[in-house]
Amino acid sequence: MTLKYRGSKNQLQTIISSEFTDVSIEDQVGKVKFTFPGGQIINWWESKGTLQIQGTPDDSFNKKIQMLIDKQANITKTNKVFVVYGHDEAARRDLDGLLRRWKLDPVILDQLPSEGQTIIEKLEKYCLDQNVEYGIVLATPDDEGFKADHPDEKAYRVRQNVVLELGMLLGRLGRKKVAVLIKNQDKMDRPSDISGVIYIPFKDDLQKEVQVNLAKEMNTQGFNINLMDL
Repeated sequence: MTLKYRGSKNQLQTIISSEFTDVSIEDQVGKVKFTFPGGQIINWWESKGTLQIQGTPDDSFNKKIQMLIDKQANITKTNKVFVVYGHDEAARRDLDGLLRRWKLDPVILDQLPSEGQTIIEKLEKYCLDQNVEYGIVLATPDDEGFKADHPDEKAYRVRQNVVLELGMLLGRLGRKKVAVLIKNQDKMDRPSDISGVIYIPFKDDLQKEVQVNLAKEMNTQGFNINLMDL
């Protein structure tokens, strides 16, 4: 059985200790291992937020762990939304305004302190933040490109940093918690090898054109955006 847990090690230890005693905890390479007196084992990979239950199938044990994780998730849920963007400042401002109107907390990289970090270190700190609940990618036509020797196939593309950050968000949150707002999609070359991602198109008025579909997608992931107020 596999679950998602995005809190801290100390929080997970507290959750487990609230219902179980004599649990052995061992830090291993890339994960933490919890061994229970009944022989059940829980492995937790913090970087992925993946929690895996091993051992003899025990529905009662599995349900109790699921209940504890769900309860903690409701307590620790935040309104942080990581925003990926290219060079379209107007679209970024529109999205920032939309999210704030929904009482959400957009995480925008260039508005955050660098603290002497490189760009990739800053990305790792904020994009992989355990408190980020959702990711929105602004796919705007900032670059042009085509396959070698095929200039007739030239199309607009997103900036390379956008592709990198999209990949990081998909790895951190999963496809259901990442939405791509794609501008002028008929003229855009989408990143290859990415299927099943949520694409929401817009042309000129981002707020007006994406708000209903984006709110619906986010509500399915635990947000509470009132569609009557849009």
